[in-house]
Amino acid sequence: MRQTGTKQGAKGSRRKTLVEASVVPIEEARKARLAGETARSAPPPQEVVEAPAAEGEDEEVLEIRVRRLHRRDLKRTWEFLKLVFREVNRETVEYQRPRSRHRFYQVYEEEEGEQILFEVGKTIVGYAECSVEPSGSDNWINPRYFAKRGMRPLFVDELAVHPDYQGRGVGAFMLEQLQHLARLRGCTHLVLEVAENNKSALSWYRRRNFYKLDAAIFLAQKVEAEPELLPPRKLTARRAASRKARSSTAKDAGDAREVLRGVAEEARDGEE
Repeated sequence: MRQTGTKQGAKGSRRKTLVEASVVPIEEARKARLAGETARSAPPPQEVVEAPAAEGEDEEVLEIRVRRLHRRDLKRTWEFLKLVFREVNRETVEYQRPRSRHRFYQVYEEEEGEQILFEVGKTIVGYAECSVEPSGSDNWINPRYFAKRGMRPLFVDELAVHPDYQGRGVGAFMLEQLQHLARLRGCTHLVLEVAENNKSALSWYRRRNFYKLDAAIFLAQKVEAEPELLPPRKLTARRAASRKARSSTAKDAGDAREVLRGVAEEARDGEE
């Protein structure tokens, strides 16, 4: 009995506690009701839209840095060059970048010259490669051409700008860096090669007073020539040839028999 009474008392105590906890003073209830009605009658919140940047106003001020190429940069720089020259190389006779990754690595390891990276943050936005002497043992540069004209060129073997950063001053900064190196080395001209079908690059260089040195271009002529091997030829049917041979042989045999018969008759007449 005592234990049962204890359980009922505990249960009743918990219920009383819940009732007391749920009681809200009238004044507070009225304030809560008024606040709810005010919230329901208020207009919905307006979506905040940031105003676009004014025309000509930069969204973000970026800083470009220049440094020399390091061995750890070779792989991602090669991927950068493939991205930049992918479209141009599909339509040109000569590659507008090193022919292979092996050749690109070879330039870094063996040849003297400058390989310069231009970066925004950790992104390569430009690459330049230049030297006072023509690079590569297989180059077609004629040094006497420049010596005869009093030119001391700085040869620009590569000048590449990331497609997403073109028109933002990257190329101009790169050109200024190359001009600075040329002056330090006593050079009088920047000399480079550009594909004739790369219209945008040609226009960019001409606006900066680059001019064509000579009229050397690739020419091709189609030669009308016969194939070295003769065309197919039909063979004579074997049956027709055999039939003709047999008829010719039979005719010859008949003629021979006639001759022998005539000889025999002449001999017989002689005996008589």
